[in-house]
Amino acid sequence: MIRAGAAGTLVLSLTPFEIARGATLLGVRVWPAADYTRVTLEHDAPLKFNHFLLRDTPPLRLVVDIEGIDLTPQLKELVGKVEPDDPYIALVRIGQNRPRVVRLVVELKEDVNPQVFSLDPIGPYQHRLVMDLVPVNPPDPLLALLRETEARRAAGASSTPAPVPQDEAALEREIERSLGAVEAKPAARGKPRDEERVTRYATIAIDPGHGGEDPGAIGKRGTYEKNVTLSIARRLAKLIEADPSMRVLLTRDGDYFVPLNQRVAKARRVQADLFVSIHADAWIRPDARGSSVFALSERGATSTAAAWMARRENDADLIGGVNLGQHDHQLARVLLDLSTTAQINDSLRFGNAVLRELERVNSLHKPRVEQAGFAVLKAPDIPSILVETAFISNPEEERRLKDDAYQQRMAQAIYDGIRRYFAKHPPRARSPLG
Repeated sequence: MIRAGAAGTLVLSLTPFEIARGATLLGVRVWPAADYTRVTLEHDAPLKFNHFLLRDTPPLRLVVDIEGIDLTPQLKELVGKVEPDDPYIALVRIGQNRPRVVRLVVELKEDVNPQVFSLDPIGPYQHRLVMDLVPVNPPDPLLALLRETEARRAAGASSTPAPVPQDEAALEREIERSLGAVEAKPAARGKPRDEERVTRYATIAIDPGHGGEDPGAIGKRGTYEKNVTLSIARRLAKLIEADPSMRVLLTRDGDYFVPLNQRVAKARRVQADLFVSIHADAWIRPDARGSSVFALSERGATSTAAAWMARRENDADLIGGVNLGQHDHQLARVLLDLSTTAQINDSLRFGNAVLRELERVNSLHKPRVEQAGFAVLKAPDIPSILVETAFISNPEEERRLKDDAYQQRMAQAIYDGIRRYFAKHPPRARSPLG
């Protein structure tokens, strides 16, 4: 039978008698996104598999042979149903290749670098076989920002705007030209006047926590942290987009999983001036309440609770499912080693500016910015904070987190905190002008 899943997600739930002799398939989930499409098969026992690409004759196909299961015609029909707007999958076919070996054939809309790997049981999941269809030519977040900026220029100028660079060499020349941009004046508390000429956009990276296979914390009423964080992030992005002195990058703009190091890498690719990761706390006691702001720590957590929360957030890669064969542990260590005292001090100043605005919307869990070893805050050259908007484990705060008006006030508070920070610490000229 088909169970309803998140938007853009196909969930196939199968009863044990539908698969004979071998592992029991518990579900199939499809997570389409512009970054990549993920297909997950969850099962109750380990499975052997191999995969290859067929390029000789069109269409391009990914073939995955899975050992240890037998499939019924009903399953074949169900797995063939893929969202028509999936960026990378045209259709899926499944059949019995030989006894106890199922062949999954994925017809592709464009060339991909497939990553097929298995995950051991963890959290709410049993064994998982994961197929990540990563495009050979992935979307470039910096190029997208440059195109957005040219569109804003064109909207405010009568002359024809300069063309947006279409190749890597031209893109790098545009970045170099932009690095010489004149420094913008410090932002005032109010919005800039229309007649003020913006000579340099401040780039803000907004990171909605969790996503896809990783739901984050789940409230008593079934509210998923990943949905709350994305909603608040989108509201914050709209506020920033309406500000003529800023532009914005969302590390994810849909319900899909993004590894922690890739969130950092996206922010660094666009040379972000600030990084804000948005979350919703959970605690073992339902009476815990209030908003919090965290920065990175070089010497350990400032409290036991901060250390516990950092461990929980850093487990996102394990829950969401990272391909350890591709994961760059060396890069992660380098990022940690490069994290400087100056970056952390800037992060603390930024966090304090946001905290002062959050207390207008919600009570504070702690009156100061806390610190811990959050992996997502380890960009060595970007002031970075993690905002825990409220405790989703608190029934009252869970109700507020689901409220549109509260989400908007929370987004407004973070935006006002960004402006408060820039009023004293204007962005440096190192980021590209869009």
